[in-house]
Amino acid sequence: MFGYITPVLNAMGDEQKSRYRSVYCGVCHSLLSRYGQAARLTLSNDMTFLAVLLDSLYEPEICIQPARCAVHPLHAHSFEQSAMVDFAADMNLILSYYKAADQVMDEEPAGKLAEKKLRNGFHLVRERHPRQTEEVREALDQLWAMEKESSPDPDALCNLSGRMLGAVFVPDPDDLWASVLYGIGESLGRFVYWMDAFDDFDADKKKRRFNPLTSYRSRPDYLAFCGDTLELFMAEAAERFEILPLEKDLDILRNVIYSGVWQRWIQLENKRNKKESSGKEECSNAEP
Repeated sequence: MFGYITPVLNAMGDEQKSRYRSVYCGVCHSLLSRYGQAARLTLSNDMTFLAVLLDSLYEPEICIQPARCAVHPLHAHSFEQSAMVDFAADMNLILSYYKAADQVMDEEPAGKLAEKKLRNGFHLVRERHPRQTEEVREALDQLWAMEKESSPDPDALCNLSGRMLGAVFVPDPDDLWASVLYGIGESLGRFVYWMDAFDDFDADKKKRRFNPLTSYRSRPDYLAFCGDTLELFMAEAAERFEILPLEKDLDILRNVIYSGVWQRWIQLENKRNKKESSGKEECSNAEP
């Protein structure tokens, strides 16, 4: 669920890195102050992207504060406080709690502990954001039910993931830009679900777990097919993203949309190429 909507930090200038980190740290401090230390451990780049996006669109009042923490114990660093940073922290908690609930259903020990640690915070965020909480729950309930039945319909599963992330991208459903924000989250949700399934395929097969791409794995063009599908999802996200009247942090946001989301795909591709090259060398060095 988390980990693919990330920036390419080495492609940023120092000012952009500092700006991104101030929002990242802002979401972290918001999680701590609103929901406690356990919530802080759920911090993700995915929801930092959301905070930067909403900050750029709505331009809320921002307060920059210096602080020290366990990660930065010696030198104070800047972090941002704003309504959109708090909203992103709230959405981060919703997704993290349901991720833990999913792990509990899979009988993973870490999930049970995480769910217990996040439960009180989840009840608070549910009171603050009942619409988003309910929409995420409904989408995930359907998705989990289909996965439990080993659904052969990856598109339907991707669409449910899209509904889930679309819901958390919209602070106000009556806002002028609500449908565009929902569309960005929806497309990113589809991308994340497909990318996660692609990433986990070998591990799922080894552990005999359901993977939604199993029916496609025998295709001779499997890699190209998956790449094309992911490109389609991101093209939809980018098209909707470019509709928004954004100026502030636009370079950071484009860094994530056009490059950052592909970092894991590139890592996996490099790993495959290295493995293939190693195999060819072994064949060429074999005794005739």
